[in-house]
Amino acid sequence: MANPVVNGGKVRVEAIQTVVPTKATDPRQSRRITVSQNVGSTALLQRRFHLLLCYNKASSGDSGWLLAGQIKESLGRALKDYPLLAGRLRWCDADLEIVCNDSGTRMVETKAEMALAAFVEKREDETELVFWEDVFHHTPQFSPLFYIQVTNFTCGGYSIGISCSILLGDPFTLTTIIKKWASLHNTMFPSNEIPQIPMFYLPNHGPPPSFTSLLTGSNTTKDPAESLIFNIPTNILNSDNNTHKHLAALCVEEAERETGQKLAPNLSLLVQLPPEDDTVEVCSREGLLECSKLDHGAKGVSFTRAWDELELDNICFNEGNKPIYASCWINSVVDEGCVIIAPSTDQGLQIVVTFT
Repeated sequence: MANPVVNGGKVRVEAIQTVVPTKATDPRQSRRITVSQNVGSTALLQRRFHLLLCYNKASSGDSGWLLAGQIKESLGRALKDYPLLAGRLRWCDADLEIVCNDSGTRMVETKAEMALAAFVEKREDETELVFWEDVFHHTPQFSPLFYIQVTNFTCGGYSIGISCSILLGDPFTLTTIIKKWASLHNTMFPSNEIPQIPMFYLPNHGPPPSFTSLLTGSNTTKDPAESLIFNIPTNILNSDNNTHKHLAALCVEEAERETGQKLAPNLSLLVQLPPEDDTVEVCSREGLLECSKLDHGAKGVSFTRAWDELELDNICFNEGNKPIYASCWINSVVDEGCVIIAPSTDQGLQIVVTFT
């Protein structure tokens, strides 16, 4: 039977594997996500951050097949330090909880019937290079929250597509983890050494079986959404208990002025500020905008449409071989916007406003 094709496009799935931490997580950790009573939509579970990195073939021995085998080893090692990525969601009373139960991440190996240069020129099929299976609403404990897709192009180039549930962390934190994983990968597989065939090397395992059943529902509601990223200075943090909603309202209004479009009638407000548990609230756009503004308004607040501060072009899984193309986005969810509030490196806040 022929291999299934993602989205009826040019990318064929060759293998799907699970990557677990190389050492059991002990003691088992968890992160609680406080959910407001009016969260009835499943959209929250399907929100994710996508990151795509495209690389030319670095040497005669380099390939996406080789990299995927190496990733199985390096990611397993990295998951020891970041076991949340290999965990699962579960309902805990009316709230959600991510449990570090070592159930694993998913790695998908695919083959594209086109050259990498052709993709980079058109950039029409980015969503075919990131894999995702929707989280089951009633039984989320069976759904991975972190996916990697390694795609081989006909020219020998390859891409790494990463999909992370936004409940795992904000895009800035997730990108930092991915950078640390890439650094560990380069330590384990130095580019100045002749690459050895890893234990998990797909071409050595014969023709793949059909994965039609696993592809059911994959990549649904996956289209990229436009996001604006706001940087809030430290001095704005000293306010009353409604600071988060004040700031969210401020950023939503500014985002709508800048883009000329309105957020959907409903939006999810996700606050990810340590050391407290994360909180999620679904509220109406009108209700949020009724919040009074901070006395000093937008003073000191800056925003950008691009994710430039993530510095994706510096992420190398083969030292010295930088991406020739990199992008990231939060997926769109029909009829629901999203606002994420997260800490920044300078002790301020970063607020991401995402349209549908």
